[in-house]
Amino acid sequence: MTDHLKIALVQRNPTVGDITGNAALIRAARSEAAAAGADLVLFSELFLIGYPPEDLVLKPALQDAITQTMQALATETADGGPALLIGAPWRDGEALHNAIILCDGGKITAIRYKHDLPNYGVFDEKRVFTPGPMPGPVNFRGVRIGVPICEDIWQPDVAECLAETGAEILLVPNGSPYEVDKADQRMNRAVARVTECKLPLAYVNQYGGQDELVFDGGSFVLNADCSLAVQMPHWREGLVITHWSREAGGWRCAPGERIAPPEEMEAIYQAMMLGLRDYVNKNRFPGILLGLSGGIDSALSAAVAVDALGADRVRCVMMPYIYTAQESLDDAAECAKLLGVKYDIVSIKPAVESFKDMLAPLFTGRAPDITEENMQSRARGLLLMALSNKFGDMVLTTGNKSEVSVGYATLYGDMCGGYNALKDIYKMTVFALSRWRNQHLPAGALGPAGRVMPENIITRPPTAELRADQKDEDSLPPYAQLDDILNCLVEQEMSVAQVMARGHPPEVVRRIQHLLYIAEYKRRQAAPGVKISRKIFGRDRRYPITNRFRDA
Repeated sequence: MTDHLKIALVQRNPTVGDITGNAALIRAARSEAAAAGADLVLFSELFLIGYPPEDLVLKPALQDAITQTMQALATETADGGPALLIGAPWRDGEALHNAIILCDGGKITAIRYKHDLPNYGVFDEKRVFTPGPMPGPVNFRGVRIGVPICEDIWQPDVAECLAETGAEILLVPNGSPYEVDKADQRMNRAVARVTECKLPLAYVNQYGGQDELVFDGGSFVLNADCSLAVQMPHWREGLVITHWSREAGGWRCAPGERIAPPEEMEAIYQAMMLGLRDYVNKNRFPGILLGLSGGIDSALSAAVAVDALGADRVRCVMMPYIYTAQESLDDAAECAKLLGVKYDIVSIKPAVESFKDMLAPLFTGRAPDITEENMQSRARGLLLMALSNKFGDMVLTTGNKSEVSVGYATLYGDMCGGYNALKDIYKMTVFALSRWRNQHLPAGALGPAGRVMPENIITRPPTAELRADQKDEDSLPPYAQLDDILNCLVEQEMSVAQVMARGHPPEVVRRIQHLLYIAEYKRRQAAPGVKISRKIFGRDRRYPITNRFRDA
């Protein structure tokens, strides 16, 4: 029996499906932890395969590779160095489990299965995993350690079972994706379990981007009295050696680094940077390109792209037509200069006029309408995709959540692209983020300090510039009103009557509800993007396209 432990908490960025690469991260972290004298190294949930693996985890060949790699990693612990607690999928007969595996002394010495499989929001683990039985603690060098996996601590049952069966410390591997206020939710759940069980708890969270999800790290340790012993940073990788001692009242972790989480605007911006960076890099795109219109959405998207990837990997294209104001041309050029990106101007007038000429015989007798407006947007989409095909860069689409919610976007036009950093960002938050970025250089950003967007882009009334003197508010309510209505209908799932009770005109609320529903077919074809809110379209909010319900 030992009275002292050094436990390494590893906050790293695995890649889904890259078993060889993730195993290399495990070996590197173990080497670093061994140099610091660690006894045990704890990784996040399903680290060896990356999280979430979705249906990929059902492939037998992948399951075989997991088994072989885990056995190899276990064999390597015969060198007398630290033991490993690694998250991985694990076959047990016909069942496939979300597991945590203890490797020590050259072999696998214990396996525990996740009991409470989440099946809500972005999670659908019951689709691919079998829930395990209520777990007991593992015996590690004379210390009884409970290892509840992520969702297992969101309700009291598993932690209580571990405490009742003799656990002395709780080590919790997590794959907890970011959303606004999520750090507080995690801490509150952990405090509740510690209060109930009177056991210290170490919470290790994944870091990195995986498609639409971003994982912000923020790992921490709570002692049995709920005091915060360690708080690892959000939004970056880390490895921390925690020092534990057996005292009269049980195990206690010595105080270590405590790095406060960032404020909301910085956290949202970091999420956008990380999601875009990992999507581009993990999918091996050389860089990105986007249409820079002189408006705020494309300006903010360009700033995020430069901060995530560096100016040398971002190409911006201004694509003017007869309705493009000189003000827009000037603002776009200044924005590109401030960011230091490659900047081209390609007029879409020849393409649009050609399409009009081609269709003139079919359109005879019909007045110009939204059809001609959408031609402009689709000409721009075609131009960007041509550049993408020629040079290999991914097109970054720039529509915000307010516009996409109500269908104020053109399929195969401004919705054209491989990824969208603003997908889950309402328009008023776009304004707030733009002001924030002009005043702050985010940690880890590769872009310039200081102002990166002309002030006129932020203060100028938004316009799509698809017809003369057009303003967004000609077609939509003021964005402050629109965003509140949408938040009520989407994130809060309020009834129309409840939204009206907030002071919004009945006819406006009913119209927005109608637009929200009929735009579902567009959103189903939209590019993936960074999850920020409690309900991102697609992964969280899954509505039928064919839908006649209206909450009158």
